Order: sequence, then C-alpha cells, then structure tokens
Amino acid sequence: MTMNSPVKSLETFIFASRWIQAPLYVGLIVAQVVYCWLFMIELSHLVTGAFSSQHMSEADVMLVVLGLIDVVMIANLLVMVIVGGYETFVSRLDLDDHPDQPEWLSHVNAGVLKIKLSTAIIGISSIHLLKSFINAANLSEHTLMWQVIIHVVFLFSALAMALVDKTMTQTLALQHQKNH
Repeated sequence: MTMNSPVKSLETFIFASRWIQAPLYVGLIVAQVVYCWLFMIELSHLVTGAFSSQHMSEADVMLVVLGLIDVVMIANLLVMVIVGGYETFVSRLDLDDHPDQPEWLSHVNAGVLKIKLSTAIIGISSIHLLKSFINAANLSEHTLMWQVIIHVVFLFSALAMALVDKTMTQTLALQHQKNH
C-alpha cells in the first residue's frame, strides 16, 4: 500500500522536527565551557590558598577538592546528555573508526541513558552530601536531614528506573522469542 503525498510529507516533517533539539545540545556545550571556566577559577583558589601565608585547613582543602570533583562529575553528566541524547534523539554520530569513541555509545538508547544519568546524579548528590557532612558544623540539622532525604529519594528513583528498564528489556526479549 503506498502512502499519499500529504501523509508522507507530514511524516517527513514530523521526523525532521527532531533537529529542533540540536541547538539545545549546543547550549549544553556552552554550559560545559562555563563549568570548565568555574573549575579553573576554583583550582586557582585552591592553589593560591594552599601556598599563601594564610594556609588553608585540611577541611577547607577537602571542601574545595570535593567542589572540583563535583564540577567534573557535572561535566561528565553533560557529556553523557550531549553525546547520548544527540545520538538517541537527533542523529547518529559517525564515529565508528574514531579511537576515542566512548564504549557506552555503541549501545546507547533512552533506557541506558536514563540509568547512566541517574547513576551520575547519585554520584553528584553523594559529593554534595559528603561536603555537607564535612561542613556539618556550619549547617543546620534541618538542612542536613533534607539533603539526606533527597539523596535517598535519588537512590530509590534510580533503583525504580533500573527495575522498570530491566522489566521492559525482559518483556521485549520474551516478545521477540515468541515472534521467532
């Protein structure tokens, strides 16, 4: 059965609309540049603070280093969203022969991307929680309690997403077996 021209044109137009997302990924690349700039500023504060006449305490150094790790983890999250999202929702990246192609990119899909993102968010939340525990003397018990609760919610959300993804994958595999 052949499709009539208006329907085919509409479907082509709808499929092409995915390119509307491309500027969003470019915007995230700009955000990554900003995070890189913030990292360099924080790194310069660490270096100047460590070698100044007013030496930083070990706790202060640890807080700045955790802040740097936090920036790196958010930058990693941005890379996953930019590369994985573009590959999944906009267009395939032609990287087959590129020596630096991330291993995970060869099997990325919306489910894998969600699990990777939730894992990264838990890591970022863990760093924030560790920073709060180190700096607990300067924070209220109420603030610490809510940070722990939010972190636990992230953990349960990631677990729920992983279980749903596993169930969907198993269901699709069973359907595939029945059809063949």
